[in-house]
Amino acid sequence: MVIQGHTTQILRALLSTAWAHGDARRVTYPTDSQGHFCGQKGTPNENKTILFYFNLLRCTSPSVMINLQCPTTQICVSKCPEKFLTYVEMQILYKKNSSYWEYYRQFCKATAKPAKSLPELLMDDDCPTALFPSKPFFQRCFPDFTSTNGTLTVGNKVQFEDGSGRVRNVLELKEAVNAINKILDARDITLKVFEDYATTWYWIIIGLTIAMVLSWTFLILLRFIAGCLFWLFMFGVLHVIGYGILYCYQQYNKLQRNPKSSLSLYDIGIQTDINMYFQLKETWFTLMITLCILEVTIILLLVFLRKQIRLAIVLLKEGSKAIAYLPSTLVYPVLTFILLSICFAYWIVTAVSLATSGVPVYKVSAPEGQCTHENETCDPMIFNTTDVPKTCPGALCNFAFYGGKSLYHQYITTLHLYNLFLFLWLVNFVLALAQCTLAGAFASYYWAMKKPDDIPRLPLFTAFGQAVRYHTGSLAFGSLILALIQTFKVILEYLDRRLKKAENVVSKFIKCCLICCFWCLEKLIKFLNKNAYIMIAIYGKNFCRSARDAFNLLMRNILKVAVTDEVTHFVLILGKILISALIGILAFLLFTEKMPVNFGGPTSLNYYWVPLLTVILGSYLVAHGCFSVYATCVETIFLCFCEDLERNDGSAEKPYFITPSLHEILVKKQPVPQKQKE
Repeated sequence: MVIQGHTTQILRALLSTAWAHGDARRVTYPTDSQGHFCGQKGTPNENKTILFYFNLLRCTSPSVMINLQCPTTQICVSKCPEKFLTYVEMQILYKKNSSYWEYYRQFCKATAKPAKSLPELLMDDDCPTALFPSKPFFQRCFPDFTSTNGTLTVGNKVQFEDGSGRVRNVLELKEAVNAINKILDARDITLKVFEDYATTWYWIIIGLTIAMVLSWTFLILLRFIAGCLFWLFMFGVLHVIGYGILYCYQQYNKLQRNPKSSLSLYDIGIQTDINMYFQLKETWFTLMITLCILEVTIILLLVFLRKQIRLAIVLLKEGSKAIAYLPSTLVYPVLTFILLSICFAYWIVTAVSLATSGVPVYKVSAPEGQCTHENETCDPMIFNTTDVPKTCPGALCNFAFYGGKSLYHQYITTLHLYNLFLFLWLVNFVLALAQCTLAGAFASYYWAMKKPDDIPRLPLFTAFGQAVRYHTGSLAFGSLILALIQTFKVILEYLDRRLKKAENVVSKFIKCCLICCFWCLEKLIKFLNKNAYIMIAIYGKNFCRSARDAFNLLMRNILKVAVTDEVTHFVLILGKILISALIGILAFLLFTEKMPVNFGGPTSLNYYWVPLLTVILGSYLVAHGCFSVYATCVETIFLCFCEDLERNDGSAEKPYFITPSLHEILVKKQPVPQKQKE
């Protein structure tokens, strides 16, 4: 409970700090050169939702890649320009019709006047020197590129005046927004993908529902097909390896009889073309020997571990019966998904708030990127009175990012890391709660002498209440250990990316060793935590004692543990692949209109593979969620089984709780009392 209280306080402190200094509007709204939001309600820019660049041609400056800002004035506008018009042309037409200035001033600062000369305009930077047809995209005005007879144009023009006396080509304008063009090119694809989802969302939901039903059916049927499925898979593996041995022998024999194939590995040395090695007899001979060793190893394992394999198969069948008695456990992954979504939403909101913390910071930007004051901090209110515009003609003081020099802003990176750690802690806690809850429900099934008569009412709800009320601290402590290890892994990966170019051989070796050690440590802690949570659900002891008892119990049955885990893994992987493949085939026939029977499915999709991959991936995740419940069931029954054998002797005073099928395999001392029902 102490850990729970500290965790709650930490979450409140971090969230309140981030929300107090952060502002999510800085991500939602584009920002002009003065740091004002475009389209923000209650401000002069409320109806000006689009960002307009005065001179987009300046975006070819090298400083764009450094500062991630285009060195030109940016203002908020209500709409984008619709036609070509230079400032000089506007002045000429303004003398005849004032409406031209009314149109042009929409894209100027509030202090702009129509009577300025071109040098004054360039100095004050109140208006753009030229307008060209644009369209809003991502709340920004970008050139309205069109292709006419294979020629790129803007407003049906290939060349245009930039307002400063120069004639520009559309290709120059395209170069200025080259990085944005990739997004523009992807716009049509994105729209088509959304159209496909809008057309097929109904069928995607149906496919995922069918996957869930198939997963439940598969788990219920495992009591009948578990052994058959495992042995079919193993015989299939043996046949595949046997075919590989035969093929390698045929290739080796073919090269052996060919007098021209006298090359050896020593003759060809190291080659970049891997096909060269398949022209050597040594390659095929080595592959053949390797496959023979693998084949013999698998056969010996199947022979000598047949008793443990039989136990694992019976445990799979027993797990299927337990789920049949406790079908509500199959719905629990939905609650886990909801809780994980809440954790993810908390992390995203806090991360965005931290990223948008601070005040507007302005930097000097020059058109050519060769100013001595480039990237220096400036104040837009007094910028024109400083020496920078004189030293660097055309330099601007533009908004760059949000930041600050306070103590809080100096530790933003640390707070981001802390936020990540809390996210990992919460995720691991939610998963631990799920494992403990399910283990408690399945343990109540195992320790019922008469099944299903002695199984308590609402076992899942009871187990969840006990886990939340009595075991929150233990689950939080186990999650804390795992979150610390995962955080260290993230830090190592971050340092690896940042220092990749500065590494030497020794540092690379140390880095690889650390990554490998943390990976192994994470796997070990996950395994120990999972079994500790099961012992917590059974006995209600604290985390450390439960982890110690689980570890000792597993070490006394290490061979059974290894075989049971691998057999369970094989069967469940086969089930996931089988369900995903079946749903994928049906979806492929439906989305490509190749169904022999017309179900009224979607027609003329732009990219049928998009909803197809969505259905396949979604089916796999649905099957994984259902099968994770089953895996927890088998692990819980196995630990209860090992405890049962050590605590009881089958006498009337200490009867076994195991079912006759399990007793038949491992316990030959006494028969199970007939009063135990399956």
